Amino acid sequence: MDCLRTDHPGNLSAPLITLSPLAFSMSLNSNSALVRSFFQFASSRTARGDAASVKLAVVLIGVSAVIGQIILMREWMVVFNGNEISLGIMLAIWLFWTALGSLLCGSLRIADEHVRCWVVALECALGVSLPLSIWTLRASRGIFLELPGQLAGPAPLLASLVAPSLFCVAAGALFVVAARMYAYACGVDARTASSSAYLLETLGSTVGGVAASLLLLRFLGPFQIASLVLSLNLCMAAVLLMRASWRRVGAVVVVGALFAAFFLLDIAPMLDRSSHALLWPGFHVEASRDTIYGTLTVVDTPGMRSLYQNGLILANAPDDSAAEEAVHYALLEHPAPRRILIIGGGANASIAQALKHPTIERIDDVELDPSLIDVARRYFPSESSVFSDPKVHLHLVDGRRYLQSTHERFDVIVLNLPDPETAQLNRFYTAEFFREARDHLAPDGLLSLELRSSEEVISPDLAEFLRCVERSLHEVFPYIAIIPGDTIHFFAANQANVLTEDPRVLIARLQQRKLQTQYVREYFIPFRMMPERLEQVRNQLLPLPATPVNRDFSPIAYYFNVMLWSGQFSSGYAGWLRAAAHLHFITVLSAVLAVSILVAAASALLPGRQRRNRTTAVFCMGATGFTLLALEIILLLAFQSIYGYVYSQLAILIALCMAGIALGSWISMRRDHRQVRTAAVTQFLLGLSCPVSMLIVGLLAAASASVTASLAAQCLIPALAALGGVVGGFQFPIATDMFLSHDQGRSRLGVLYAVDLLGGCAGALVLSGYIIPVFGLWKTAWLCVAVNIAPCLLALRTSVDTKSREA
Repeated sequence: MDCLRTDHPGNLSAPLITLSPLAFSMSLNSNSALVRSFFQFASSRTARGDAASVKLAVVLIGVSAVIGQIILMREWMVVFNGNEISLGIMLAIWLFWTALGSLLCGSLRIADEHVRCWVVALECALGVSLPLSIWTLRASRGIFLELPGQLAGPAPLLASLVAPSLFCVAAGALFVVAARMYAYACGVDARTASSSAYLLETLGSTVGGVAASLLLLRFLGPFQIASLVLSLNLCMAAVLLMRASWRRVGAVVVVGALFAAFFLLDIAPMLDRSSHALLWPGFHVEASRDTIYGTLTVVDTPGMRSLYQNGLILANAPDDSAAEEAVHYALLEHPAPRRILIIGGGANASIAQALKHPTIERIDDVELDPSLIDVARRYFPSESSVFSDPKVHLHLVDGRRYLQSTHERFDVIVLNLPDPETAQLNRFYTAEFFREARDHLAPDGLLSLELRSSEEVISPDLAEFLRCVERSLHEVFPYIAIIPGDTIHFFAANQANVLTEDPRVLIARLQQRKLQTQYVREYFIPFRMMPERLEQVRNQLLPLPATPVNRDFSPIAYYFNVMLWSGQFSSGYAGWLRAAAHLHFITVLSAVLAVSILVAAASALLPGRQRRNRTTAVFCMGATGFTLLALEIILLLAFQSIYGYVYSQLAILIALCMAGIALGSWISMRRDHRQVRTAAVTQFLLGLSCPVSMLIVGLLAAASASVTASLAAQCLIPALAALGGVVGGFQFPIATDMFLSHDQGRSRLGVLYAVDLLGGCAGALVLSGYIIPVFGLWKTAWLCVAVNIAPCLLALRTSVDTKSREA
């Protein structure tokens, strides 16, 4: 039984890390009568032939793991305000812990007759650790951060990543012991058992991903979902332990359903309330709602009510300064605005401020999350009462999708969104979006957006970020005006004499329209638009020859935004990011190619055919994990950039990728002879899948405005994910044959699975944190080709070696 805790490098809090694993492993290693009787009880009931329950147990591992991953990553995003870079770090750590559990458990010697009790124990540990991980993650914010909305630095982010370690290690260890149990119960060898377990676990991940994304997240809270996972794993453990008949299995299911209902209705809401108190210490949480887009929280403070989404402030009430500045400067730039489009900001009073202009005939407000409007109507009644105004038309859809689907033209388009801190937000600051906005402007129309800035001195990092956005605007609009301040306003127009930087013009329009304002006033406007100040800021933001254009497939602006974030905590982080951003892609690609060739050459010289086979299998699976994760990220970001945040489609895309992996594994397992040269061909096709996918996506993007192209994308992009998954899944059984061809034991069952996860770990870190933001999706695709060169060459060399020996 020492496998149960040997695979725990960490736990949920500091006292548990140092005490619980040690004490528990000591008790398990002791020769107590209780432990011996447990083994005898389990072993007496482990006769072969229980194939159905064994297969179902392996499927449940995938279901539990992917649901836990979705829940904990969403929680981590709420607690520490994560973007794609920080989520990439968490995904990498997640894969690392899972790989560690697989390696540690695979290194232990467990008798075949005792494997089932290991599965039972780890099933229980997996189920119990999920609600504990959620609780610990929420409590960790109070340890590292003092105030709601306070920005977390790199150290707290990394420290919090120990929270899911228990759950991940248990999941990784479960794969190994479940494969061992499958081999013993079904009477197959280690190679067949490993491939079959991989197939079944992937099927479970497919089912769990679809269920979580399309059903569970829409109707249940995190602790309620965790209670379902706990109940399923406890029921499965009971079935495996008791080797029950179908009648007794039915009784176990009934008891499990009652247990789940008790947790859903009583325990889970209590845990949710108490953990929210830890998440918002010293504040009164008026309401909290989980949606498919994140978590909305309404917090009351003296004299103010605040709305947070995923821990980031969305709106304060009252906050007349932010509401006035969001729209009045933009509307004063136009001589007589009639039709207005506002993207975002429906929870503050910006729409009410816009209605003060007497020429307004219609305001179209576009909001992504319907729940945000529901929360605003209930908890911000004065600000949301404008939605009953006949001039206001609400559209609950992604902003870019709305522009692509409407034929209306607007006098003013106001982008009332946060800075491009994530790839999702970055879509509204790219040249492609600016072009879509330009095509929906009236001849004398203008686009307005607002970004962070500085009243006094603009730092080099901030200047680089703002220059990137201005350069992207200049890519589309010939005329641009600015108003500096704590926030800087950019205005863009397609015709001359539309924009003005003369404060007297704005003041005249303010007085002519008889606007009752507090912060956009005749004595504030001249200060913000002093000629010397305008000239100074214009010179600071003048694009340099090396300033890049922010594009859908090259989201560089949000990378600059992350540099600003890192600079608030340590100049070392910002310096490292800045240096990495200035590397040429040819340098990076050449380095990867050189390392690949050297690795292939060195591995080909290893003594012993079996050693070379194992080395080839390891490199093939590492590259497969890296490439599959890269392909998934590329397709997700490409789909999101072009067609908006269609959450159900993204869930289907991920599910089809997992289904493709399962199908590929199934096809490969049905082949009687999996030759080494097939591994080389498969690795080549896998590397080529990324640029081929980008080519197809690029063609779809060029025609994204047409209805036919949009419908084609709904089918083709998920199909690309499925096809890539088929190729990657096809490789695992082949690599398993090479790795275990002369190993009749089961001591190395978890190695290839762990290598696959570690390849994905490296991909999550490097791609989301550096390669994609700096170099874009196309260059990322070609980098994946370079990563697959070494394993492809190794497989070819091994194939030649095998042929020569057979001859």
